[in-house]
Amino acid sequence: MKFYYIYFAIYLFLPTLSFSQGLKFNGGHHAIDKRTSYEVFGENTISFEGLFDIDFQLAIYCTNSLGNILRVQNKENNTIYNLFYDEEKDQCIFRLNEEGKSSLIIAKIDRRLLDNNSWFPVKLTFNLTQGIFKLQIKNKVFASEKIKLPNPYFPIITFGKSDYLIDVPNMGIKNLSIGHKNTKYVFPLRENEGNIVHDFEGNNYGLVSNPEWLINNSYKWQLVQTFNSSIQAGSNYNESRKEVYYFNRDSIFIHNIKTNDTRKVAFQKKCPVDLIQATNFLDVKANKLYVYELYHNYPYEGPTVASLNLDNLTWAIESYDRVQKELHHHGFFFDQQAKQYYIFGGYGNMSYSDKFYQYVADSTKWQKLEDFTGDKLFPRYFLSAGYMEKNRTAYIFGGMGNESGEHIVGRKYYYDLHKINLDTKKVTKMWDIQWKDKHVVPARGIVFPDQSHFYALCYPEHLTRSAIKLYRFSIQDGSYEILGDSVSIYSDKISTRAQLYYDHQLGRLLALVQESNDDVKSTLKIYSLNSPPISETELSNYPKKNNKIKYLIFVLFGGTVAIGAYIMFKRINKKLERHMILPVPADVADSNKEHLLVKTKKLAPIDKLKPSNNEPAVWKNNLRANAIYLFGEFTVLDRNQKDISHLFSTRLKQVFCLILTHAGEAGISSALLSHLVWPDKSEDKVKNSRGVTINHLRKALSELDGIELRYEKGRFKIEQHADFYCDYTRCMKLTSSINNTENRDELIYLLRRGKFLQGTNQPIFDSTKADLEKNITPLLITEIYQSMEKHAYNDSIALAEVIFLFDPLNENALFMEIKAMIALKMLQEARIRFQNFASEYRNIMGEDLPFNFEDIA
Repeated sequence: MKFYYIYFAIYLFLPTLSFSQGLKFNGGHHAIDKRTSYEVFGENTISFEGLFDIDFQLAIYCTNSLGNILRVQNKENNTIYNLFYDEEKDQCIFRLNEEGKSSLIIAKIDRRLLDNNSWFPVKLTFNLTQGIFKLQIKNKVFASEKIKLPNPYFPIITFGKSDYLIDVPNMGIKNLSIGHKNTKYVFPLRENEGNIVHDFEGNNYGLVSNPEWLINNSYKWQLVQTFNSSIQAGSNYNESRKEVYYFNRDSIFIHNIKTNDTRKVAFQKKCPVDLIQATNFLDVKANKLYVYELYHNYPYEGPTVASLNLDNLTWAIESYDRVQKELHHHGFFFDQQAKQYYIFGGYGNMSYSDKFYQYVADSTKWQKLEDFTGDKLFPRYFLSAGYMEKNRTAYIFGGMGNESGEHIVGRKYYYDLHKINLDTKKVTKMWDIQWKDKHVVPARGIVFPDQSHFYALCYPEHLTRSAIKLYRFSIQDGSYEILGDSVSIYSDKISTRAQLYYDHQLGRLLALVQESNDDVKSTLKIYSLNSPPISETELSNYPKKNNKIKYLIFVLFGGTVAIGAYIMFKRINKKLERHMILPVPADVADSNKEHLLVKTKKLAPIDKLKPSNNEPAVWKNNLRANAIYLFGEFTVLDRNQKDISHLFSTRLKQVFCLILTHAGEAGISSALLSHLVWPDKSEDKVKNSRGVTINHLRKALSELDGIELRYEKGRFKIEQHADFYCDYTRCMKLTSSINNTENRDELIYLLRRGKFLQGTNQPIFDSTKADLEKNITPLLITEIYQSMEKHAYNDSIALAEVIFLFDPLNENALFMEIKAMIALKMLQEARIRFQNFASEYRNIMGEDLPFNFEDIA
């Protein structure tokens, strides 16, 4: 590729280009037919002479992961090499195998050097002239003994699942390049949809099945976890430990963003402060979480500041001092070096504040600060603040209030930025922009990705249900851009809050959204967005053939930087090759032969295991017209078999599913529907909203034949006829009578799409989901026992995999599946299934599985 070196050098100096991209692989936690396979060159024939490299960046997303990273087959003969990943205690093991023969390289790397969720470089070199393989992982290089390699070489390269190699680690790759200094094929892996992979110049090359394009994770906020508290609670994020804290007086949830593990701990002694808002800050050097209350609106003589020791989770009283004024939604920041916590602004007693207060961690006192000079900061609340420790500079952004500070005067929205030098105590107004969009306020916390910009979450706080959006502002002039999609927020109560964090090491933005509908109970939702975030335009702006001119301009722009970077890269590369080649002795390879990958009988996907007869089944038509699928991804196909799922908004899906699932009660009453969907609206407003929604739903359903939404005697009902198909309706019929093989086959095929209303976390469907899964799981368990008695072991495996979709820790299903695999002489697959189950058990339960593989076998 003629632009490769310039491209590579630009990536060294402009990492933004490469962070927001990559391909994530569905690994062993997914059904076999859902695992990812990436054929790099597709049907193109490529050849190399002398030497070629396979160079890419790799991320391993969780522990206890194993499987095929990549596989290289020579088109001219049957010799195949694969790079296999495994783990052993505290080591990550990369094996380069000649399939069916021996391990050529066994590279053991300390797990701590390959941080979870972090990218690291991998390069596999085929030296065809010398007959040597070199494997470089980060800064460690391993080499094989000499073998005979064909020259030229016609590689067929596949990442992930390949033929009978069905085990795939939970991994991601990006910045893939293949070739040598004269011919280089570069694949940025910057697609956001589809199965076709483009090279750097926009040419269609490879194909990928079941892809998860990582660029979407830089645009779409991912819901990480949800927690609930029945009493007042606070939340925070500890970047040094990668932990989210959600706590009340009695207990704390600790969720690790890096490992995705959660634990709940009950305090031995409850928090000594009577929590109202539970505002808090972290002193990471002291490893303490401080919680404080500025004011209580009832007689209270207890402590106002307490600290939680994050090592032993014990509370200590820090202060009884108080500000004696409500300051709701004040801004705050912490000077870690001086151990000084600052707050500014806030609302209380019908007035807005323009005062600074300081709390020194070891002083036990709140102090009003009067010595700030420079530009005036008007009274306000709903502001946001941030702190740059490097130059001891704080920033105050936005909010609403007025110049007098009196609530009765009315309020004004501010879109300004003030800089505060903590050494000189001088306030400088940076800008005040003319806001032309709908009014918004910033959520808590502004973060700085660099010295020139800051990120802030903004939302219209005056709406009961609204959406938070991420803004990137220029510190210099206030120019801004909206990035990513939005996150919903229920902002009806004063205790509702959201706060933005930035983990520099993980390269992720985190939003903690804490909502309440009564200012007592609360729900915390943790959202994650890969950094740097991108706009909707950038999401689909991956290289295509007609974008060459744009990329040429971009290349010219970075030309000077590129040349210097290329020279530096060559020097570093030569130094590594000269000093870091570590051949693997033959006796080391021989000692690990028992761990070699061996050929085993391939386990077919679930839909291939069923049915047992050879006659075609009508129910296996996934593209039937007039169909609505509620298991797995919500899908609607109209009378022309066109996917019209986009016509069903979240509200329409909600109303449709409520009416459908209440069919057994001859429909759902308008009163119950209104209560479930619009619980906070008055009757007159509900009637209008309900009427509009029902009309939109009827219009969407009119695109299908055989289904009708009817309203009779105060009830809504979905009527279905022969032309229409709904998997939920069919499932209800099948589960009422499983009395023959054909019905069982159809049920398995139906359920393998995924969970009922997958991805829908609305509480109104919790009971429906629970009842459905409670009825289905025992039925499937009965079927799996019957299939084992009939020695229909393939059926048993298929049934077990469906059970795991609904109950991932079902031990009965595990026992039956392992025994079925052993009966089919699939010992290696059985061990892998056990390992995956044990890993899932550990992640969910927080403890090891109480039995081992041999107990089952």
